[in-house]
Parts: sequence; structure tokens; C-alpha cells
Amino acid sequence: MASVARLVKLGRCRNVVVVAGAGISTASGIPDFRTPGTGLYANLEQYKLPYPEAVFSIDYFSDDPLPFFSLAKALYPGHHRPNYIHYFVRMLHHKGLLLRVYTQNIDGLERLCGIPEDKLVEAHGSFRTASCHLCYTSYPAAEAQAAIMSDQVPVCSFCAATVKPDVVFFGEDLPQKYFLHAEDFPKADLLIIMGTSLQIEPFASLVNTVRSTVPRLLLNRHAVGPFQRVPLRRGDHMELGDLEVTVRRLAQMLGWSGEIEELMSTQETQRRPGSRSGRMLASPGVSGRGGSSPPPLKTGHSEEEKKEAA
Repeated sequence: MASVARLVKLGRCRNVVVVAGAGISTASGIPDFRTPGTGLYANLEQYKLPYPEAVFSIDYFSDDPLPFFSLAKALYPGHHRPNYIHYFVRMLHHKGLLLRVYTQNIDGLERLCGIPEDKLVEAHGSFRTASCHLCYTSYPAAEAQAAIMSDQVPVCSFCAATVKPDVVFFGEDLPQKYFLHAEDFPKADLLIIMGTSLQIEPFASLVNTVRSTVPRLLLNRHAVGPFQRVPLRRGDHMELGDLEVTVRRLAQMLGWSGEIEELMSTQETQRRPGSRSGRMLASPGVSGRGGSSPPPLKTGHSEEEKKEAA
């Protein structure tokens, strides 16, 4: 990790791509999906699902949306705040080093900490917009949220099918913005991978698409994906343990600790409930699936992939 910090301080890394998973949000109080005993998948017995990932299966949702809606009530943005890790990524942008952050997360905390829209790819969608799961007709996100929070099922006014937030389920298309990776990863001069199991495709394979000479830094609780290889590929670096502690150490090596703390304090003070700039709930928007833009490509998620990832 120290050698990567040295490269950054020397100005050798000016197009940093960050790949992030649920592990960056656990310090905000949001459970990840796969940790035994505490992960979201470990606490779904009450829904009597055929397998845990079925809660995010579009086929299962079509038959029974209630398990996802029950889970969505806890996942909707507004209950949690960004943590130090999010603000570290924000600082990469502040320093002019962030090319893009690709996140698997649907909690919206990257956006909430101030990472700009053009620097953020929410690869698995978000709660900011909503649409019919069958015909993709847009639906007001605030109305969908209000219905779900009231234990009601939002219904499409066009075809009467169930409406859901535009969170990407297994079997659905990825957002069009995801395909920026074809430009970003070949351009990257540093790849930072944080808080992910790298088990869900096609997202997991992105880390293998940077140039072979580009350093890759894994900050995680466990070795995952290509970082399980012994010995590591030349240019690969890995720091395992508590993610927030590790990121704080990296920030200290870079000399950014004070700036991140100041940025975090300023941003969080402005967004406290009751402040004039506070935005604690997901704002309504127009579904990314509507309009004149071309339909997204298929993800290729299969039921077998879901079970293998379990």
C-alpha cells in the first residue's frame, strides 16, 4: 500500500478508477450481503425464499414482490450517512485524480457525499428512479417510495404490473452508463478495489480489464478474485483487514487525513436535518429506461450464476 501511495504522491496516477462494493458502507451501519450471520442474505429466513438471492431475482419478484419491498424499506436512502471511505473517494475527485467510481451499491452514499454525477457509475442501479418491471414505463420515485413504506404495492398505470425502484435485479439489464467501462478501464493508471467479494458478473470481471502494467490495489477484509492468486501479479497490492482503518492509513500516507476530516465535517454539517441544504430522502426523478436513449445491453445474469454466488 505504501508503494501505491508513493506513486500517487509522485504524480504518476492521474486517472484513478475505484471499484466499490457493499463493504464500503458497513461503517455507515448498512450490512453487506454475504458476511455469515450478519449479512443481508443471512437474515432472509423470514421471507421463506428458495435461495437468498431470489430477493433480487426479477422472475421471483414478478411472482411475489413483497420480500423485496420488505427489504427495500431498510435499504431506501435517507437512514444512513456516508462514512470516511466515501469521503476518501470524494477526495480523489477533489484532487483531480478520480476518473470514475464504479459502485455495486444501491444505498446512494457515494452521491450523498458529493461525488459528481459524471464521476459515478451506479452499476446496479439506485432508488432515485422507479419504473414498471414489465413495460419499463416511468413512475414517480417519491410515489413508489411512499407506497412501499406504507406496505402497499405500487402499480403501473399503463399495464397494471408491479412498479419497483430502478435497482438492477438478476436477469435485468445493466444501466447504459455501466458501459463507460470500455473507455475508462483501458485509460486507468491506478485501480483501487474496495469492499467487494467480486462474485457477481459481469461487474467482477472489470478488474481484469485494466492494462497489465497498471497497479491494482485491493483494500478488503479478504482476498478476492485475482488477488487470491499466489504469488500476486506484478503490480498488484493487497491490504486486508478493517476497511475504514485501512483507508485511514492510506489517507495518512498520502497526507490527506486533515483535508478529508474537514471535508467530511463541512459536508455532514450542511446536510444535517433542519439545515437549509439538507436532503435526507431520495429525490424523485425520471426513469433512466424511458425516453429516446437506446435500451441497455443484457447482463447475462443467470439463475445458475446467482446460486454459485451464494
